[in-house]
Amino acid sequence: MFTSAKTSLSVQPEKLVDSYGRVSDGTRTVFGYCSVNCEGRCILNFHMKGDELVWVESDRSIDDGADARQIRACLRGRSIREWINHAERLSYPLRRVGPRGSGRFERVSWDEALDLIARNLARVVETYGNEAVYINFASGVMCANIMGFLHRFMNLYGGCLDGYGDYSHSQIDAALPYMYGARDANTPSDVRHSKLVVLFGDNSFETKMCGGGGSVHLKDALAEADVRTIVIDPRYSETAANCADEWVAIRPGTDGALAAALAYVMIEEGLVDAAFLARYCVGYDEDTLPSSAPPGSSYKSYIMGAGPDSCPKTPQWASATTGVPVDTIVKLARTIAAAKPCAICQGKGPQRHSNGEQTARAIAMLAVLTGNVGISGGNTGSDFETYRFFEGDVPGPDNPVAAAIPVFLWTDAIARGPQMTAAEDGVRGVDRLRCGIKFLWNYAGNTIINQHSNINRTHDILVDEDGCEFIVAIDTFLTASARYADVVLPDLMPVEQPSLIANDWAGDAGYVLMNSQYLPARGERRTLYWMLSQLAERLGFGEAFTEGRSEEEWRQVIYDQARAADPDLPPYDELLEVGVYRRDNPDGAHVAFKEFRDDPEGHPLDTPSGKIEVYSEKILADTAHFVLRDDEVISPLPVYAPLTFEPGTADRERFPLQLIGYHHRSRAHSSYGSLDTIKERARHQLWINPVDAVPRAIEDGEEVEVSTAFGRLLIEAKVTERIMPGVIALGEGAWHRADMEGDRLDRGGCINTLTSSRPTPLAKGNPQHTNCAQVRKAG
Repeated sequence: MFTSAKTSLSVQPEKLVDSYGRVSDGTRTVFGYCSVNCEGRCILNFHMKGDELVWVESDRSIDDGADARQIRACLRGRSIREWINHAERLSYPLRRVGPRGSGRFERVSWDEALDLIARNLARVVETYGNEAVYINFASGVMCANIMGFLHRFMNLYGGCLDGYGDYSHSQIDAALPYMYGARDANTPSDVRHSKLVVLFGDNSFETKMCGGGGSVHLKDALAEADVRTIVIDPRYSETAANCADEWVAIRPGTDGALAAALAYVMIEEGLVDAAFLARYCVGYDEDTLPSSAPPGSSYKSYIMGAGPDSCPKTPQWASATTGVPVDTIVKLARTIAAAKPCAICQGKGPQRHSNGEQTARAIAMLAVLTGNVGISGGNTGSDFETYRFFEGDVPGPDNPVAAAIPVFLWTDAIARGPQMTAAEDGVRGVDRLRCGIKFLWNYAGNTIINQHSNINRTHDILVDEDGCEFIVAIDTFLTASARYADVVLPDLMPVEQPSLIANDWAGDAGYVLMNSQYLPARGERRTLYWMLSQLAERLGFGEAFTEGRSEEEWRQVIYDQARAADPDLPPYDELLEVGVYRRDNPDGAHVAFKEFRDDPEGHPLDTPSGKIEVYSEKILADTAHFVLRDDEVISPLPVYAPLTFEPGTADRERFPLQLIGYHHRSRAHSSYGSLDTIKERARHQLWINPVDAVPRAIEDGEEVEVSTAFGRLLIEAKVTERIMPGVIALGEGAWHRADMEGDRLDRGGCINTLTSSRPTPLAKGNPQHTNCAQVRKAG
């Protein structure tokens, strides 16, 4: 319970009355939840009539009051009944009968499907070795007792090619540890102690708009303390609309230039926290540079024009790049420096650009310059942290395969696997891949097509069966990605099976959810554990995989392991009975690196110097073997790095607009993306400023064609001043729908029809917001 008490248990409702106390004509209510990857995991109440789910309401497991908050679902979670009961749900195993990607399948028996998978997995391992098998990145199921079984299965069968990073925040994960030794930040409710909050590209109120995410705590804290808030973003987002006192519109990918100019004003006017920089930091000025650094390579020298580029990072310099007026830059610098304390935070959008690692460090540098690190009301410049107290996963052996790739480069590992190296492609564990991916698992994910860049390129890679020879998709729908599988298996949703899930993104409180199987399995749908148990039997390690345990017994093993590390968790049977266990952060809020701030000698950071490394020798050492393109930047300093593009894709005569993506309110990535009712509630549209729409004769609501060097799509236009001129924005996650044997024009509005697959230089991560585009009226 979100009260002053540390913990509480919530009783599952199972009543013959509705939430208003009215008799419900035999309808009973049972506990449920929404488990998609929006950082929410919201509690739901399912109203059942017999075995039928007839309607859904949001959390009422506790009373909602001043000291207690119900975990209210957003419009996505409240639409889950349509997802569960949808006529297009997969119900039977399918085998491909047409070309890959054609979506032509035939129904087969479970024995036929499983025999086909087992034969091909055994063949690939025998022919190429376990390195040729890969589990693709996915986030459609967030339960501790589900996804981990696939990794257990493969590790028991000799392992598979591993992946590191993710599609959301690889760049910030890779960059900030070089500065702080770890990526950490204050939790959202701590902003009630701030005088000012500055959000670079953070749109929590839309991305995490549910009652279970940290945005609830952020919004409450801002309102309670009446904290002034500035949002820096190309769009006047829902976050800006809900909490911003000021919106600063900025060209995409130029946040690092703005940060540099803000630093120039602060240094020029003596507004930096000199005492903090001298005691806690390495490399801010020439006096604190490491001995290995050449003269003139300090951060101050770079900003003031005394460094190798001899370019002062003045507001005038930055204004030409960012589109932010000079007066606004000067005022913003003075405002940030004067606010004591000031919470500077970045969302994941700014780092999801080419050279995004440099952007992440450049923004974080503002928190360092102003001495706001390690104090309540401040922050590290990272995205907000969360209170985590539950760690649970399926136990199993380590992966015997040493090789690992960045998850964003799986298509490269199919197309040119043996050419991928540690120096050029971020391969880990080996210097070079021995072979390409030949067998691909895709569980509960839409990343094979929908969520991966440059869909037309990906299609061409996947349809070549000499590349990846066998693809298995396990899902609830025939998604855009599942259409490329050789075998499709019908999954159960987490809430349709015995499951265990932790909400560790709830800001300064969290909860653990456990449910029994209230909803019956329709058709021939099965759990992942059942499928893998059957495959393990066919491949000769069934007993090793199951250890004689049922799925429910494995769930208890996972939970009991977590409870051994955290004895305050209730006993398994008690949690199973009540369904929800809640816990507040006993410290109220987390303050990142507080111990270091209080005692830097006694509690050094996990950096080579033990201090904040403004100049990082380690990043130079770690990447000395990297082979970079001429326009890629890995610097020991948090310098501004301009956007980079694949050759020929940034022709500004053909593609004069910048295209960015954002998380759309009707989808959690692509989850819920197939539901008609939610599409009607939150229309999928391209945002375009009137300055750009009028010369193109585009009116609000008209269909337009959007193109880049990689593809074309059709979408309805939203003509609005809520986006800066020269920039267009399209929500990610809409399902790709194109005739791939014909014109390849996407009629589903999937942004990855248009995006580049060139990775970022340090993390080899996702650059999907860096695009040059054109828009014209359709027809």
